[in-house]
Amino acid sequence: MSAPTRSDDAADPSSAQLAAYVRDAGVGVRNRVLVVPSVICSHIVAQRIADAVDGAVCAPHDHGCAQIGADHDQTERTLLNVTRNPNLAGATVVGLGCEHLQSGPFAEAVADHGVPVRELSIQEVGGSDACIEAGTEATRDLAAAAAADRSEASLGDLTVGVVGSDLAASTRDVADPVVGGTVDALLDAGATVAVAGTERLAPHAEAAADRAASDPVAERLAAAAERTADEPGNVRGLVRRAADLPFDEVVGSWGSAPVEEFVQYGDRVTVDEGVAVVDTPSRFEEAATALAAAGASVVVHVTAEGIPSGHPIVPVLKVTGDGETARILPDDVDVDARSTTPDGLLDELRRVADGGRTATERHGLTKFAINRVGPSM
Repeated sequence: MSAPTRSDDAADPSSAQLAAYVRDAGVGVRNRVLVVPSVICSHIVAQRIADAVDGAVCAPHDHGCAQIGADHDQTERTLLNVTRNPNLAGATVVGLGCEHLQSGPFAEAVADHGVPVRELSIQEVGGSDACIEAGTEATRDLAAAAAADRSEASLGDLTVGVVGSDLAASTRDVADPVVGGTVDALLDAGATVAVAGTERLAPHAEAAADRAASDPVAERLAAAAERTADEPGNVRGLVRRAADLPFDEVVGSWGSAPVEEFVQYGDRVTVDEGVAVVDTPSRFEEAATALAAAGASVVVHVTAEGIPSGHPIVPVLKVTGDGETARILPDDVDVDARSTTPDGLLDELRRVADGGRTATERHGLTKFAINRVGPSM
């Protein structure tokens, strides 16, 4: 199914003005302070600190201890770049004191990127209660300083993330064409679009390479396709589904533009505009974290099943093409793709970027997860 066309005589919603937060890291659409545990052992304390401060969010995760090699590097890289997301005005780093990913050096790395940061560890301040008290005070200070003025911007100034967590018929035939048309409109306006879900490339390595804008990007896309072909579990299931479909259908939500950049999990997008593929599986929680680390300030999630979770760092716009899902989960789905166009989705994106809440924000449903390279010890 081809992407729905946009009317030429209608006002271009991608150029409509919105009030945003212009930061060194990019243009943000929320003004939040992140409380980030450096290790799984401190994530409950970190969550209680965030719960006590208006405007604070937490990124609880299962990492930071007993990880080695590529897994440790990926965890640290991801958490560091998440703190640089343009939706964040600062970060409080909470450690335990004996972990592999030490909170002190990590906070110094955050500060090196110009992000206002506070740091404390449970063992150094005298226990969990003392850490909650001190961390709450530090985070309140950051939140008070985060009362930034908003500036005029447009959707073309943003980095927008896109992830589709399935290849159901309703996704491919109904939702993806609308999202793909929206991506093309965003690119026409000068936006950067970061897309997730590299396992779907596995059966289509040659076609993925042909989509690249340069030889280095083609090589990285082909290498990712070959690597993910052998991964187990849910990844393999989606790979099998993708193998039965034409390449254009498995990447329908990515629009029609060439791929300008390939970004490893946890890294930031560096192109000023165009499509960047982020090397992450399509599982929503892990993909959304990778897109937040890449610099996306808002994420479009295509889901036939109506997965209700959002993400603490970025507002997530839920789009479905499945009629039954839209009927039984009307409060968890933001956009029914059966009854909209790319312009309609752009209008909804602009509303959210201008401060309007998504379904997951109204419900307070968030999940934060980091993909693993290999098993942790």
